[in-house]
Amino acid sequence: MITIRRGLVVVVLLALTACAPVRVRETPAAASAQAAREAQLRARTNWTITAHIGVSNGQDGGSGDLVWTQHGDRYDFTVHAPVTGRTWKLSGDADAAVLEGVDPQPDRGSDPERLLRERLGWDVPLANLGAWVRGLRAAGAAKVEYDARNLPVLIEQAGWKVEYRDWLGDSDPPLPRKLFASRGGARVRVVIENWKFDG
Repeated sequence: MITIRRGLVVVVLLALTACAPVRVRETPAAASAQAAREAQLRARTNWTITAHIGVSNGQDGGSGDLVWTQHGDRYDFTVHAPVTGRTWKLSGDADAAVLEGVDPQPDRGSDPERLLRERLGWDVPLANLGAWVRGLRAAGAAKVEYDARNLPVLIEQAGWKVEYRDWLGDSDPPLPRKLFASRGGARVRVVIENWKFDG
């Protein structure tokens, strides 16, 4: 019986290993492919994603259906929590942000990440996440690991680790479907259902 159990454990571990993407450090081919993807996608500044988002900080958290619309610097980040029926929206541009649906009156500030942290307890790196959801490096130094298709499986940047668990198979250039970002106890998980580019 013990031998059978050990055999099953080995089979399960081998299966999990087979499913895990092979990570490679940056090679000239991977760097070239990433640069080409980034050039294409950075030029497309008007987009919308529908997704499921989950956020936790080790103690508190939340999740919901996300609709994120970006037009240059202007954004609308709307989350609907089906369990509670609540909907809140964060909108703004490079200079100002407004959070609606949390307090009776809109909350305003210049830092959208601070509004989310103070009013919801959500640690979401919104400025960088706009690049990461497209599989791009945000501004600043970054370390990237790739899979056999020269697509990122990991971006380490600004103290965050962004793991890419799945990519859409029919997009050109390729776009992420599932990514998990973490820093310390903070976790942000995004599963993208649909991408739309305007213009």
